[in-house]
Amino acid sequence: MDTYNNALAKCLVNRGLLTEPSVSSYSQAAEHNQQSLSAYLDAENILSLKTLTEIIANEFGIGFLDLDSVDLNQLPLQLLPPKLILEHRVLPIEQHAKRLVIAIADPTQSRVIDEIKFHSRLNVEPMLVEEHKLIKAIDYLLAPNDSAINDLLSRDLDQISNFSSDENLNRETNVEIDDAPIVRFVNKILLDSIKLGVSDIHIEPFENQCRIRFRHDGILSAVSNPPINIANRIISRIKVMAKMDIAERRIPQDGRIKLSLSKTQAIDFRVNTCPTLFGEKVVLRILDPNSAQLGIEKLGLEPIQQQHFLNAIHKPYGMVLVTGPTGSGKTVTLYSGLNILNSIERNISTAENPVEISVEGINQVNVNPKAGLTFAEALRAFLRQDPDIIMVGEIRDLETANIAIKAAQTGHLVLSTLHTNDAPQTINRLLQMGIEAFNIASSINLIVAQRLARRLCGFCKQVANYPDAVWLKAGFSQSEIGQINLYQAHGCEHCNHGYKGRIGIYQVLPISEAMRGLILNGGNALAMAEQAKREGIADLRSAGLLKVRQGITSLAEIDRVTQE
Repeated sequence: MDTYNNALAKCLVNRGLLTEPSVSSYSQAAEHNQQSLSAYLDAENILSLKTLTEIIANEFGIGFLDLDSVDLNQLPLQLLPPKLILEHRVLPIEQHAKRLVIAIADPTQSRVIDEIKFHSRLNVEPMLVEEHKLIKAIDYLLAPNDSAINDLLSRDLDQISNFSSDENLNRETNVEIDDAPIVRFVNKILLDSIKLGVSDIHIEPFENQCRIRFRHDGILSAVSNPPINIANRIISRIKVMAKMDIAERRIPQDGRIKLSLSKTQAIDFRVNTCPTLFGEKVVLRILDPNSAQLGIEKLGLEPIQQQHFLNAIHKPYGMVLVTGPTGSGKTVTLYSGLNILNSIERNISTAENPVEISVEGINQVNVNPKAGLTFAEALRAFLRQDPDIIMVGEIRDLETANIAIKAAQTGHLVLSTLHTNDAPQTINRLLQMGIEAFNIASSINLIVAQRLARRLCGFCKQVANYPDAVWLKAGFSQSEIGQINLYQAHGCEHCNHGYKGRIGIYQVLPISEAMRGLILNGGNALAMAEQAKREGIADLRSAGLLKVRQGITSLAEIDRVTQE
């Protein structure tokens, strides 16, 4: 993509459409937004994607094709492996004897053309198409899960394989759980959640209705209101799939569902029930095995924050803490770090409740308090097994905190999470748990506080016209008013009410010598926040406003996640 961006930039300057300084500025902004230069210029209404694609096609001497004029259902997809299509973003358009016409968005992909020749045994003729149309077409034809899901939805939904239930499970229980319509309804809810990319499913019985909601990009929305008289049957079906005791409705239970979509594809759900006034509420968390593979550069850390994080995790000992509310992406941040550290030379062990992301090469333990395997017991076991790096899912009590800190002080790198509002308050939380100040000061290397904010859709975001008072109240300076663009959500076919995906907002606080002195002298969270400000450490609000300046998210979204 860098080669293509450079070629496009040079072409635009040579044709006199843009100046070198403006192209350089736009390229930097596009990189910040994690967009191609052409997508950025189109989103900013500087030049349309169609115009840019035609220009670059002419420059490289290849044809231009409007994908809207192509019947996607008639494409000869069998000529290329799906993996190649998805990886290189190409589509076979048509075959004429020994000639294969393919759609590409990047004409600099000469290596890809050679690979297509090898796989197809045909002469390849590339046609340049608009990037967003190509992505949309590939998503329509080959998006992960879609083919399996669409196939299942067209057949009997009760034929979906559930690894967690077996032939004889609960045969003696009430027959209502095997009711075919209930089985089909539950399977459709699970499949819809996967297809829409939601993170959680909430099934909530009330006095006169049952409500089912999906959490998508951090926001809950209602998707179904089944009759209250079948609520218990729906919940019982889920409990059977998750290997729970369906006769026990008085206490919370935890379980897990593995749903098989095909011979090679399965999705895990973490299931929790909680007794409420009118029945059991069930929440299913969809566990995404790909989230751990996110590169650290995709989390949303600014360059200086990323450097602080990398410096801390590459130290041979000490503690790195990640804080934030449930669902703020703490586990993904930790696993992004563990993936960097995961090598044959290191012994890495994790204790979690439960393990959400399975990673090859890391020893992962599900804690089980009922059986006596607590976080503290798991930590003690790790320390007897020659560890280099330890990850504790969450520090909840004094015993776990003490063992983790002693491990960090005796030559081990320890990563863990806490529930606090920001980085400075983490120190107060540890002090309140009973950890001595000198142990905190000598063991912690870095604290990361984070939130997840929704990304604005690149296709439909609009420039927001705010009064000056709103700019100033939000935290912008007088000199910025009118000099930068702020964007707001609009909504289109590509997104969810103007947003698509999420990005992390971070406060990354290295524990400096001055900060250690404050901790030892009993400084409170306010004093530590002031010291962090003196050291140039952005708080969550400031980090969020930077994402607004970059056009990645909206002011309304930052107000929501930073609670101002």
